[in-house]
Amino acid sequence: MKEISTANFKEIIAEGITVVDFWAPWCGPCRMLTPPLEELSEEMPNVKFVKLNIDNNPEVAMEYGVMSIPTIIFFKDGEQKDTQIGVIPKEKIKNKLDKVM
Repeated sequence: MKEISTANFKEIIAEGITVVDFWAPWCGPCRMLTPPLEELSEEMPNVKFVKLNIDNNPEVAMEYGVMSIPTIIFFKDGEQKDTQIGVIPKEKIKNKLDKVM
């Protein structure tokens, strides 16, 4: 999964469906969420799956009200469509994506 930053955040989410994983390297549950997101990124090439390190990019986390991690935010054409806080199974992530699409 591609790591993004404050510098390219708006550009990345501007078009299409984007799943942003707000995380930090010290967060154990965040690491648990990485494998299912990586699997989905391979299964769904039409969806962008990206990671944003909140320690390095606190502005974006604050803008979207990210208070705890992991938080996944689902965007469609730059607009926030859904938010998931905490670790959830791959199928639940997929179900949320289906609703966004």
